Amino acid sequence: MRALKKIFASAFGLPLIILLLMGINIFTSFWHARFDLTNEKRFTLSKGTKSILKSIDQPLVIDVFLKGNYPSGFRQLSSGTEDLLREFKEIVGSNLEYHFIAPEDLVEGSNSVTYGDTLEAMGLEPIPLTAQLKDGQKQQNIYPFAMIHYKDREALVELYKVKNIVIDDAKGSKINNKQLNDAEAMLEYNFADAIDKIQQDHLGKVGYAIGNGEPTDISVYDLAEETLRPNYDLSLINLKSQPLINPEFKALIILKPNEGFSESEKLKIDQYVMNGGKVLFFVDRLNAEMDSLQLKNQVVAYDRGLNLEDLLFKYGVRIRPNLLLDLQCDYLPFDVSGNGQFEFIPWNYFPVLESSNNHPINKNLGFISSRFVNSIDTIESQEIKKTVLLQSSENSRLLGSPAIISGKKNSVAPQDESFHGGHVPVAVLLEGKFSSLFANHLTNDLKDSLSISKRNYLTACSNDNKILVVSDGDILMNSVIKGDQPLPMGMNPFTYGTKRQFPFSNKEFLTNALDYMINDNGLSEVKNKEYKVRLLDMKRIRATKLNWQLFNILLPVSLVLLFAFIFQWLRKRKFSL
Repeated sequence: MRALKKIFASAFGLPLIILLLMGINIFTSFWHARFDLTNEKRFTLSKGTKSILKSIDQPLVIDVFLKGNYPSGFRQLSSGTEDLLREFKEIVGSNLEYHFIAPEDLVEGSNSVTYGDTLEAMGLEPIPLTAQLKDGQKQQNIYPFAMIHYKDREALVELYKVKNIVIDDAKGSKINNKQLNDAEAMLEYNFADAIDKIQQDHLGKVGYAIGNGEPTDISVYDLAEETLRPNYDLSLINLKSQPLINPEFKALIILKPNEGFSESEKLKIDQYVMNGGKVLFFVDRLNAEMDSLQLKNQVVAYDRGLNLEDLLFKYGVRIRPNLLLDLQCDYLPFDVSGNGQFEFIPWNYFPVLESSNNHPINKNLGFISSRFVNSIDTIESQEIKKTVLLQSSENSRLLGSPAIISGKKNSVAPQDESFHGGHVPVAVLLEGKFSSLFANHLTNDLKDSLSISKRNYLTACSNDNKILVVSDGDILMNSVIKGDQPLPMGMNPFTYGTKRQFPFSNKEFLTNALDYMINDNGLSEVKNKEYKVRLLDMKRIRATKLNWQLFNILLPVSLVLLFAFIFQWLRKRKFSL
């Protein structure tokens, strides 16, 4: 200790101190240590996210349009986004830049065009909000979006999605804080997933099955052109004419077939699954369509005869020949009085499905629009894990087939007591090692078809696989309004543009399912991350208010007096000797 004092007191002391401080600064600029003490590891990036960020080898720019004097909920979302991007930059370094831009800022090189105008031109609708700010009540348009630029590519990140209509501002801003909290929890996944996809030079191949009456017209425009093609290499696969399904396809979508499948076609699907292919079934077992109902006002829903029952049963589920009716449903216009005055009435045959929030596919997912849905039963099997992703509300019932669908009957208020069933499964994810349907009865004709395609028959999957079964095909289809204008997937054409228009999450359900089933980027754990809102117990606060006030006022004063007394006592004792 004395030696150190001599050194610092010498002529070399000041330069040594300066060099020491410079060394500490240089060391800390290269080495950072952070400690995440939250229970949910809120500020710790996952291994999958770090792996994606470390693969960035070109400059990547992120523009976030959440700059402004917003209500506290959106300010927190903006702050959370900035914290996350700061964590990203710690890993990526100089290859990552991020900017926060106000929607009213002018686009660079323009005299009148704002970023808000540009976002709206891209079809991105803002959230209108009347908020009570410090400077008074103010009408704002909030754009919760971010744009990622990498090489010559762009990717959009939606930071917050309205799941239901909750913004109502008679007395300032009324925002669903639970949804904002969920949005903040999803920031890491949304950004990491978008960065992962924008770096990929080759899109994964996804097949769309045709040959059994699957729709290929404008009713699947949103599915094909807006959802699949921007992210995947989409191709049509004719199960009747093609000898096999190429294993290069990451997934196969079978959407609303209306013609029966032959044994040869089922064998192609079966062997595709046995070779590791993922299949997404969106199947209507009963034939029930709105076009027929509008013509006759009453139709009979009957079995389509798809001949898929044994295949799905082997994989672990069974689609029942019934119709699901739900009090939680969408609306249709009806002429109740018969004088041409139409009123919007709940249409129980169009259930609004909900999720249990129990899986990365349905994590923080909003409601799903559906039409003429069947129920799903699961089959006991120890090798296959079954997860119910979508289900009816607690106020639902089943109508057996042949089911009579009558528009006139539904115009009468439903009897609530008959809707006593609840949480009927509609979408089930199957995971595990599947066994082939044809293991014990592969005919010579089927063997010949395999030999022609030079494919060896497999009796079971060698590795775990995934299959999604949904008992409604309309979930992925879009309606068309006048002028052949396709609406977004799941949008009700009768409520479109009205106050009853609802932001359904059909597209998010499909994209989440495909991401989970075929994109092995290690981000599943990120999607399961939750941010717990720890609210104060107001009842307990009121009961102990006086105690805390006395504690905060008296304790500091008492400590000061105590330290003063001890100091004076020690001082008196020292100098009295």
